[in-house]
Amino acid sequence: MANSMAPTFSSSRLPTAARMDPARFDEQSYMSLIGRYPVLEQAREEQIARRWARDRDQQAADILVTSHLRLAAKLARRYRGYGFPLGDLIAEANLGLVMALNRYDPDRGARFSTCAIWWIKSAIYDYVMRSWSLVRLGRTPAQKKLFFRLRSEMRRLRPEHGGALTRDLAEQISQSLDVPLDDVLEMEQRLYGDLSLNAPLSDLEDAAEWQDLIADDSPSVETLLAANDERDHQRAALSDALAVLNARERHIFAARHLRERPESFDQIGQALSISAERVRQIEARAYTKVASAARRLCKVCRRHRFAAGLLPTRAPLPKFVNNATSPAFV
Repeated sequence: MANSMAPTFSSSRLPTAARMDPARFDEQSYMSLIGRYPVLEQAREEQIARRWARDRDQQAADILVTSHLRLAAKLARRYRGYGFPLGDLIAEANLGLVMALNRYDPDRGARFSTCAIWWIKSAIYDYVMRSWSLVRLGRTPAQKKLFFRLRSEMRRLRPEHGGALTRDLAEQISQSLDVPLDDVLEMEQRLYGDLSLNAPLSDLEDAAEWQDLIADDSPSVETLLAANDERDHQRAALSDALAVLNARERHIFAARHLRERPESFDQIGQALSISAERVRQIEARAYTKVASAARRLCKVCRRHRFAAGLLPTRAPLPKFVNNATSPAFV
Protein backbone atom coordinates (compact mmCIF):
# COMPACT_ATOMS: atom_id res chain seq x y z
CA MET A 1 0.00 0.00 0.00
CA ALA A 2 1.21 3.49 -0.85
CA ASN A 3 2.66 5.50 2.00
CA SER A 4 0.35 8.45 2.71
CA MET A 5 3.31 10.53 3.97
CA ALA A 6 5.35 10.00 0.78
CA PRO A 7 5.63 12.81 -1.79
CA THR A 8 2.90 12.90 -4.45
CA PHE A 9 3.22 13.21 -8.19
CA SER A 10 2.65 16.83 -9.24
CA SER A 11 1.04 18.03 -12.48
CA SER A 12 4.07 20.30 -12.97
CA ARG A 13 6.15 17.10 -13.39
CA LEU A 14 3.97 15.65 -16.16
CA PRO A 15 5.89 14.21 -19.09
CA THR A 16 6.12 16.37 -22.21
CA ALA A 17 3.31 14.55 -24.02
CA ALA A 18 0.86 15.34 -21.22
CA ARG A 19 1.94 18.99 -20.76
CA MET A 20 0.45 20.30 -24.01
CA ASP A 21 -0.80 23.90 -24.44
CA PRO A 22 -4.62 23.88 -24.89
CA ALA A 23 -4.48 27.25 -26.67
CA ARG A 24 -2.27 25.81 -29.45
CA PHE A 25 -3.73 22.32 -29.41
CA ASP A 26 -3.65 20.26 -32.61
CA GLU A 27 -5.64 17.06 -32.21
CA GLN A 28 -3.95 15.06 -34.95
CA SER A 29 -0.43 15.90 -33.82
CA TYR A 30 -1.28 15.20 -30.19
CA MET A 31 -2.87 11.83 -30.92
CA SER A 32 0.13 10.90 -33.05
CA LEU A 33 2.47 11.85 -30.21
CA ILE A 34 0.74 9.90 -27.44
CA GLY A 35 0.28 6.91 -29.77
CA ARG A 36 4.01 6.23 -29.49
CA TYR A 37 3.64 5.12 -25.86
CA PRO A 38 2.87 1.40 -25.54
CA VAL A 39 0.04 -0.06 -23.49
CA LEU A 40 1.41 -1.94 -20.49
CA GLU A 41 0.70 -5.61 -19.82
CA GLN A 42 -0.85 -6.27 -16.41
CA ALA A 43 2.28 -7.81 -14.89
CA ARG A 44 4.48 -4.97 -16.15
CA GLU A 45 1.96 -2.39 -14.91
CA GLU A 46 1.87 -3.92 -11.40
CA GLN A 47 5.65 -3.93 -11.24
CA ILE A 48 5.91 -0.25 -12.24
CA ALA A 49 3.02 0.76 -9.97
CA ARG A 50 4.77 -0.82 -6.98
CA ARG A 51 7.97 1.04 -7.81
CA TRP A 52 6.00 4.27 -7.66
CA ALA A 53 4.02 3.32 -4.55
CA ARG A 54 7.08 2.03 -2.66
CA ASP A 55 9.95 4.24 -3.85
CA ARG A 56 8.23 7.18 -5.51
CA ASP A 57 10.25 6.46 -8.63
CA GLN A 58 9.73 9.37 -11.04
CA GLN A 59 10.48 7.23 -14.09
CA ALA A 60 7.84 4.72 -13.02
CA ALA A 61 5.28 7.52 -12.66
CA ASP A 62 6.11 8.81 -16.16
CA ILE A 63 5.56 5.35 -17.64
CA LEU A 64 2.22 4.88 -15.88
CA VAL A 65 0.92 8.30 -16.97
CA THR A 66 2.08 8.22 -20.59
CA SER A 67 0.78 4.70 -21.15
CA HIS A 68 -2.72 5.93 -20.25
CA LEU A 69 -2.76 9.25 -22.13
CA ARG A 70 -4.82 7.63 -24.90
CA LEU A 71 -7.40 6.58 -22.31
CA ALA A 72 -7.62 10.17 -21.03
CA ALA A 73 -8.01 11.54 -24.58
CA LYS A 74 -10.70 8.96 -25.40
CA LEU A 75 -12.74 9.90 -22.34
CA ALA A 76 -12.29 13.63 -23.00
CA ARG A 77 -13.70 13.26 -26.51
CA ARG A 78 -17.02 12.08 -25.07
CA TYR A 79 -17.64 15.54 -23.62
CA ARG A 80 -17.08 17.58 -26.78
CA GLY A 81 -20.84 18.06 -27.02
CA TYR A 82 -20.74 20.54 -24.15
CA GLY A 83 -19.02 23.04 -26.42
CA PHE A 84 -15.61 23.27 -24.76
CA PRO A 85 -12.31 23.05 -26.69
CA LEU A 86 -10.99 19.52 -26.90
CA GLY A 87 -7.57 20.70 -25.77
CA ASP A 88 -9.05 21.98 -22.50
CA LEU A 89 -10.95 18.74 -21.94
CA ILE A 90 -7.83 16.63 -22.54
CA ALA A 91 -5.79 18.86 -20.24
CA GLU A 92 -8.32 18.28 -17.45
CA ALA A 93 -8.35 14.55 -18.22
CA ASN A 94 -4.56 14.45 -17.87
CA LEU A 95 -4.87 16.11 -14.47
CA GLY A 96 -7.30 13.37 -13.57
CA LEU A 97 -4.55 10.87 -14.44
CA VAL A 98 -2.26 12.62 -11.96
CA MET A 99 -4.92 12.42 -9.23
CA ALA A 100 -5.41 8.73 -9.97
CA LEU A 101 -1.66 8.07 -9.80
CA ASN A 102 -1.43 9.60 -6.33
CA ARG A 103 -4.32 7.48 -5.07
CA TYR A 104 -3.75 4.17 -6.84
CA ASP A 105 -2.99 1.15 -4.66
CA PRO A 106 -1.64 -1.80 -6.72
CA ASP A 107 -2.17 -4.20 -3.81
CA ARG A 108 -5.95 -4.02 -4.26
CA GLY A 109 -5.72 -6.12 -7.41
CA ALA A 110 -7.39 -3.61 -9.79
CA ARG A 111 -5.78 -2.26 -12.96
CA PHE A 112 -4.58 1.33 -12.96
CA SER A 113 -7.04 2.13 -15.77
CA THR A 114 -9.96 1.21 -13.50
CA CYS A 115 -8.86 3.79 -10.96
CA ALA A 116 -7.88 6.31 -13.64
CA ILE A 117 -11.29 6.28 -15.37
CA TRP A 118 -13.02 7.43 -12.21
CA TRP A 119 -10.58 10.28 -11.54
CA ILE A 120 -10.46 11.38 -15.18
CA LYS A 121 -14.23 11.66 -15.32
CA SER A 122 -14.26 13.49 -12.00
CA ALA A 123 -11.76 16.07 -13.28
CA ILE A 124 -13.73 16.60 -16.48
CA TYR A 125 -17.01 16.87 -14.56
CA ASP A 126 -15.55 19.55 -12.29
CA TYR A 127 -14.19 21.48 -15.28
CA VAL A 128 -17.49 21.43 -17.16
CA MET A 129 -19.47 22.44 -14.08
CA ARG A 130 -17.01 25.25 -13.28
CA SER A 131 -16.99 26.63 -16.80
CA TRP A 132 -20.60 26.17 -17.83
CA SER A 133 -22.11 29.16 -16.07
CA LEU A 134 -21.19 32.20 -14.03
CA VAL A 135 -23.70 30.88 -11.51
CA ARG A 136 -22.31 27.94 -9.59
CA LEU A 137 -23.90 24.62 -10.56
CA GLY A 138 -23.90 21.17 -9.03
CA ARG A 139 -23.29 21.78 -5.34
CA THR A 140 -24.25 18.19 -4.50
CA PRO A 141 -23.51 14.81 -6.14
CA ALA A 142 -27.21 14.50 -7.02
CA GLN A 143 -27.15 17.84 -8.88
CA LYS A 144 -23.98 16.86 -10.75
CA LYS A 145 -25.61 13.61 -11.79
CA LEU A 146 -28.67 15.54 -12.95
CA PHE A 147 -26.56 17.95 -15.00
CA PHE A 148 -24.80 15.22 -16.96
CA ARG A 149 -27.76 12.85 -17.32
CA LEU A 150 -30.72 15.14 -17.86
CA ARG A 151 -30.53 15.24 -21.65
CA SER A 152 -29.94 11.52 -22.03
CA GLU A 153 -32.88 10.79 -19.69
CA MET A 154 -35.09 13.09 -21.76
CA ARG A 155 -34.16 11.22 -24.95
CA ARG A 156 -34.60 7.84 -23.28
CA LEU A 157 -38.00 8.50 -21.73
CA ARG A 158 -39.56 10.59 -24.51
CA PRO A 159 -37.55 10.28 -27.74
CA GLU A 160 -40.45 11.70 -29.76
CA HIS A 161 -40.48 15.03 -27.87
CA GLY A 162 -37.42 16.33 -29.65
CA GLY A 163 -35.73 17.71 -26.53
CA ALA A 164 -38.74 19.56 -25.08
CA LEU A 165 -39.15 19.14 -21.33
CA THR A 166 -42.79 18.90 -20.21
CA ARG A 167 -43.90 18.76 -16.60
CA ASP A 168 -44.89 15.09 -16.94
CA LEU A 169 -41.46 14.27 -18.34
CA ALA A 170 -39.79 16.28 -15.58
CA GLU A 171 -41.68 14.25 -12.96
CA GLN A 172 -40.50 11.00 -14.57
CA ILE A 173 -36.89 12.21 -14.59
CA SER A 174 -37.24 13.31 -10.97
CA GLN A 175 -38.30 9.80 -9.98
CA SER A 176 -35.73 8.10 -12.23
CA LEU A 177 -32.76 10.08 -10.88
CA ASP A 178 -34.16 10.50 -7.36
CA VAL A 179 -33.87 14.30 -7.35
CA PRO A 180 -36.46 16.99 -6.51
CA LEU A 181 -38.75 18.12 -9.32
CA ASP A 182 -37.73 21.76 -8.88
CA ASP A 183 -34.08 20.80 -9.43
CA VAL A 184 -35.00 19.14 -12.74
CA LEU A 185 -36.88 22.21 -13.98
CA GLU A 186 -34.13 24.60 -12.88
CA MET A 187 -31.32 22.50 -14.37
CA GLU A 188 -33.12 22.26 -17.72
CA GLN A 189 -33.06 26.06 -17.95
CA ARG A 190 -29.41 26.27 -16.94
CA LEU A 191 -28.35 23.78 -19.59
CA TYR A 192 -28.84 26.54 -22.14
CA GLY A 193 -25.99 28.48 -20.50
CA ASP A 194 -25.78 32.18 -19.61
CA LEU A 195 -27.30 34.89 -21.78
CA SER A 196 -25.88 38.40 -21.60
CA LEU A 197 -28.44 41.15 -21.07
CA ASN A 198 -26.39 43.21 -23.53
CA ALA A 199 -26.75 40.61 -26.29
CA PRO A 200 -28.64 42.00 -29.34
CA LEU A 201 -32.10 40.68 -30.16
CA SER A 202 -31.19 40.24 -33.84
CA ASP A 203 -28.31 40.60 -36.28
CA LEU A 204 -29.37 44.08 -37.35
CA GLU A 205 -26.90 46.86 -36.73
CA ASP A 206 -29.22 48.93 -34.52
CA ALA A 207 -30.96 45.98 -32.86
CA ALA A 208 -32.23 46.40 -29.33
CA GLU A 209 -30.71 44.46 -26.44
CA TRP A 210 -32.34 41.90 -24.16
CA GLN A 211 -32.17 44.32 -21.24
CA ASP A 212 -34.54 46.62 -23.14
CA LEU A 213 -37.31 44.04 -22.65
CA ILE A 214 -37.04 44.05 -18.85
CA ALA A 215 -39.93 45.90 -17.26
CA ASP A 216 -38.97 48.51 -14.70
CA ASP A 217 -41.62 48.75 -11.97
CA SER A 218 -39.86 51.54 -10.11
CA PRO A 219 -41.23 55.10 -10.41
CA SER A 220 -39.90 57.23 -13.24
CA VAL A 221 -37.54 60.11 -12.61
CA GLU A 222 -40.34 62.57 -13.44
CA THR A 223 -42.64 60.93 -10.87
CA LEU A 224 -39.96 61.07 -8.17
CA LEU A 225 -39.18 64.71 -8.90
CA ALA A 226 -42.87 65.60 -8.80
CA ALA A 227 -43.33 63.76 -5.49
CA ASN A 228 -40.31 65.51 -3.94
CA ASP A 229 -41.55 68.86 -5.20
CA GLU A 230 -45.00 68.19 -3.74
CA ARG A 231 -43.51 67.29 -0.36
CA ASP A 232 -41.51 70.50 -0.34
CA HIS A 233 -44.64 72.54 -1.00
CA GLN A 234 -46.55 70.67 1.72
CA ARG A 235 -43.80 71.37 4.23
CA ALA A 236 -43.82 75.03 3.24
CA ALA A 237 -47.61 75.14 3.61
CA LEU A 238 -47.40 73.56 7.06
CA SER A 239 -44.72 76.01 8.15
CA ASP A 240 -46.83 78.96 7.00
CA ALA A 241 -49.94 77.47 8.62
CA LEU A 242 -48.21 77.19 12.01
CA ALA A 243 -47.77 80.96 11.96
CA VAL A 244 -51.49 81.37 12.81
CA LEU A 245 -50.94 79.73 16.22
CA ASN A 246 -49.86 81.45 19.39
CA ALA A 247 -46.88 80.19 21.37
CA ARG A 248 -48.81 77.76 23.61
CA GLU A 249 -50.85 76.32 20.71
CA ARG A 250 -47.68 75.87 18.65
CA HIS A 251 -45.97 74.08 21.56
CA ILE A 252 -48.89 71.67 22.06
CA PHE A 253 -49.34 71.06 18.32
CA ALA A 254 -45.64 70.29 17.85
CA ALA A 255 -45.55 67.99 20.89
CA ARG A 256 -48.55 66.03 19.64
CA HIS A 257 -47.97 65.92 15.87
CA LEU A 258 -44.45 66.94 14.85
CA ARG A 259 -42.31 64.68 17.01
CA GLU A 260 -41.29 61.08 16.44
CA ARG A 261 -42.80 60.08 19.80
CA PRO A 262 -45.84 62.25 20.60
CA GLU A 263 -46.21 63.35 24.21
CA SER A 264 -49.35 62.48 26.19
CA PHE A 265 -51.88 65.03 27.38
CA ASP A 266 -50.71 64.50 30.96
CA GLN A 267 -47.04 65.13 30.09
CA ILE A 268 -47.85 68.35 28.24
CA GLY A 269 -50.24 69.48 31.01
CA GLN A 270 -47.59 69.03 33.68
CA ALA A 271 -45.06 71.02 31.62
CA LEU A 272 -47.56 73.90 31.08
CA SER A 273 -49.25 73.64 34.51
CA ILE A 274 -52.70 72.99 33.02
CA SER A 275 -55.03 69.99 33.06
CA ALA A 276 -54.91 67.21 30.49
CA GLU A 277 -58.46 68.10 29.37
CA ARG A 278 -57.40 71.68 28.73
CA VAL A 279 -54.46 70.41 26.64
CA ARG A 280 -56.86 68.31 24.56
CA GLN A 281 -59.10 71.33 23.91
CA ILE A 282 -56.19 73.55 22.89
CA GLU A 283 -54.81 70.82 20.62
CA ALA A 284 -58.17 70.37 18.88
CA ARG A 285 -58.51 74.14 18.30
CA ALA A 286 -54.89 74.42 17.06
CA TYR A 287 -55.31 71.46 14.73
CA THR A 288 -58.43 72.99 13.19
CA LYS A 289 -56.70 76.34 12.67
CA VAL A 290 -53.62 74.74 11.09
CA ALA A 291 -55.70 72.49 8.83
CA SER A 292 -57.81 75.40 7.58
CA ALA A 293 -54.79 77.58 6.94
CA ALA A 294 -52.87 74.79 5.21
CA ARG A 295 -55.87 73.89 3.01
CA ARG A 296 -56.23 77.49 1.95
CA LEU A 297 -52.49 77.84 1.19
CA CYS A 298 -52.38 74.56 -0.74
CA LYS A 299 -55.32 75.56 -2.91
CA VAL A 300 -53.69 78.87 -3.78
CA CYS A 301 -50.35 77.19 -4.50
CA ARG A 302 -52.03 74.46 -6.57
CA ARG A 303 -53.83 77.01 -8.75
CA HIS A 304 -50.54 78.79 -9.48
CA ARG A 305 -48.71 75.56 -10.30
CA PHE A 306 -51.58 74.25 -12.44
CA ALA A 307 -51.58 77.48 -14.41
CA ALA A 308 -47.85 76.94 -15.00
CA GLY A 309 -48.49 73.34 -16.17
CA LEU A 310 -46.64 71.80 -13.23
CA LEU A 311 -49.52 70.01 -11.46
CA PRO A 312 -52.65 68.01 -12.36
CA THR A 313 -56.06 69.37 -11.39
CA ARG A 314 -56.40 67.03 -8.36
CA ALA A 315 -53.13 67.22 -6.46
CA PRO A 316 -53.23 65.59 -2.99
CA LEU A 317 -53.52 67.74 0.11
CA PRO A 318 -51.09 67.25 2.99
CA LYS A 319 -51.93 64.27 5.20
CA PHE A 320 -52.65 66.41 8.23
CA VAL A 321 -55.15 68.42 6.14
CA ASN A 322 -57.01 65.31 4.97
CA ASN A 323 -57.34 64.17 8.60
CA ALA A 324 -58.66 67.48 9.85
CA THR A 325 -62.16 66.10 10.52
CA SER A 326 -60.88 62.99 12.29
CA PRO A 327 -63.00 62.10 15.37
CA ALA A 328 -59.86 62.23 17.48
CA PHE A 329 -59.78 66.00 17.16
CA VAL A 330 -63.42 67.01 17.43
